[in-house]
Amino acid sequence: MDPSLPGTSPDTDGALLDAYSNTVSRVAERLGPSVVNIEVRKPGLARQGPQSGGGSGFILSPDGLVLTNSHVVHGAESISVTLADGRRPDAVLMGEDPDTDLAVLRIYAPNLEAVRLGDSRALRVGQIAVAIGNPYGFQATVTAGIVSALGRSMRSRSGRLMDEIIQTDAALNPGNSGGPLVDSGGNVIGVNTAIILPAQGICFAIGIDTAKYVAGWLIRDGRVRRSYIGVGGQTAPLLRRLVRHHRLAVETGVLVVHVEPGGPAEEAGLREGDVLVGLAGRPVGSVDALHKLLTEERIGVRTPLVCLRGTELLLMELRPSESSQRAP
Repeated sequence: MDPSLPGTSPDTDGALLDAYSNTVSRVAERLGPSVVNIEVRKPGLARQGPQSGGGSGFILSPDGLVLTNSHVVHGAESISVTLADGRRPDAVLMGEDPDTDLAVLRIYAPNLEAVRLGDSRALRVGQIAVAIGNPYGFQATVTAGIVSALGRSMRSRSGRLMDEIIQTDAALNPGNSGGPLVDSGGNVIGVNTAIILPAQGICFAIGIDTAKYVAGWLIRDGRVRRSYIGVGGQTAPLLRRLVRHHRLAVETGVLVVHVEPGGPAEEAGLREGDVLVGLAGRPVGSVDALHKLLTEERIGVRTPLVCLRGTELLLMELRPSESSQRAP
């Protein structure tokens, strides 16, 4: 700061820096005991044998529930968890959801310290964000920055689009995945999940509101229930004259390139070459839009579907089935 500006001086600069430093220190002290290191062994090629990997996680409840990323533990032959105090309790995978890149483990140890969960909706761009994790195996590493942007979208490793992603410049590295992103009050606001290489200062976290919802399903059922209609499709543009003629709310739709034999779409009469433009009274302009509509509430429920077959607009009805992480 320029000392000549009103209200600034070397003393106030120092006080501000001390306040920032104290805030980060308090957050690190508060969250440190709740962050765990996760090591996994996954099957490898025949010549190479099992492959090692790892990441981070944090304790959700005193009875041993731990939240982390799905990609950290997916396909693991064994999972090993190390607590901040050096204990290595037994750990089992309770469930995972590759579509949101989240997983819940259960560990068996006494005197566990759980985190406090924040509220993603209350976040503001520019507020302090602190990341805690185990990059490259260096336990309890703390980095700090700000919330750079809200409402980002990114692809999960399953291909489904994840919404309400938090962008931060708090430095993340391999091994931070699954660790907490924390606000200045020590509340977890996100689950660190991805970085963009070779860019610097562009890192992403899954919003804690999404994590709460998904964790609830994983704890109860071991998975998140979604519906599917049994089609393979791709986003495709619509002829403008058809958009105008049928007064469609979208200019693109989902071109059906495959219909699963015996699936809900085939039973409803959908064919390859049809273009989906609506489901359940909502416009469908892309594969991602279709994914968002295929929620648990649609399973087994009669649902109207609108499609174009050539130039004709057709209204069908189908009953989406329960998904096992298949195509829409």
